Amino acid sequence: MLSVCPYFHVHQPWRVKRYRIFNIGQDPHYFNDDSEADTNNRRVLEKVARKCYLPANETLYHMLKEHPEFRFAFSISGVFLDQLEEYAPHVLDSFKRLVDTGRVEIVGETYYHSLAFFYSKKEFERQVRQHRDAVRRHFGQTPQVFRNTELSYNNDLARWAEDAGFKGILAEGWDPILGWRSPNFLYQPKGTKRIKVLLKNYKLSDDVAFRFSERSWKEWPLSSEKFGSWVNAIHGNGNTVNLFMDYETFGEHQWEDSGIFHFLKAMPRELMQHPDTVFMTPSEVVRTYATVGEFDVPHVLTWADMERDLTAWTGNDIQRAAIEAIYALEDAVLATRDAKLIEDWRRLQTSDHFYYMCTKWFSDGDVHKYFSPYETPYTAYIAFMNALNDLELRVQKATTRTRWGKWSTALARIRSYFSSLAPFSYQH
Repeated sequence: MLSVCPYFHVHQPWRVKRYRIFNIGQDPHYFNDDSEADTNNRRVLEKVARKCYLPANETLYHMLKEHPEFRFAFSISGVFLDQLEEYAPHVLDSFKRLVDTGRVEIVGETYYHSLAFFYSKKEFERQVRQHRDAVRRHFGQTPQVFRNTELSYNNDLARWAEDAGFKGILAEGWDPILGWRSPNFLYQPKGTKRIKVLLKNYKLSDDVAFRFSERSWKEWPLSSEKFGSWVNAIHGNGNTVNLFMDYETFGEHQWEDSGIFHFLKAMPRELMQHPDTVFMTPSEVVRTYATVGEFDVPHVLTWADMERDLTAWTGNDIQRAAIEAIYALEDAVLATRDAKLIEDWRRLQTSDHFYYMCTKWFSDGDVHKYFSPYETPYTAYIAFMNALNDLELRVQKATTRTRWGKWSTALARIRSYFSSLAPFSYQH
């Protein structure tokens, strides 16, 4: 038997508007500007909903109805759910309709799509709990499998996930880590006892996510029949083919006129041409198969760029300066107990902000430019740091108010104490 495990990541950040230096101290609203379409989060969400979320959800719903064996998984960031609640509740309902079939699993992650695990373990854990609670509230599920932001992974994360009660964790099945081994098996993360790691078959996944409409690709056009034959050829040399990709692949990155929705709709039929091919969710894969070896990743592994490390977000000086600055504010921000201020601080942790600051060249640089709403990486950095400077001013003001409030309370108690004393008089 060979299982196919499709997993789609759904996320939209709160993009920072072109926040200018003269806004500092004057404008606490960092994430929307009606005059700028490319950083207006509502407009972006509505555009992608028309092109991707609604038609893709409708396609998947009919696939679930037509093929009782079909199943898949989503990871949905908390900031995406927030935007759906605010701007497009009908789109959120379409996701709930899919989950209500009982054949769609929601994978756990950080609420703010952050890299907090590598900078603040406590903040990371707060965000994972917040995401778990949101998944329970919206979808009635408790995540059993964990996926860290940008599929970032190492041995320490796997041990944390096991201690946190997760049964499985997702990672990139990258050749330099695996060597001669195949990503189409389950492995035991080094230093763990129970948790299992599911590895992305990046070649097959990227054939759909990146190469589907690339006319210079020698396999173009990619038909569902051809793709099905590639997957089914793995029978006898693997247990599970994990197809992990961004959900925006369908309709946004690969446009409708490329035939991507027809390809998606035909996938179950073509894959199940082989009688021993089945579909599974990640937790079903974990329950079904035993591990075949150890997966040792001492350094950070991600699914981005040629290096498959964190350099897509921390590869240059401006990226490192920005991400270190945001986490340096943690104690001061949390001490304010100001819900709006804390929310803005967490929205600024989203990994996309640092991705936009990448200065790589060649094909990786082209991918970064495609996703960025800013003219240059430096424009992204300036907008982010200006917003961060304003946030820091707000923290200072809130801290001053808190200190003054404590002194006022103490003085009031002193006055109350002395006024309560009985009048003192001398007797002659």
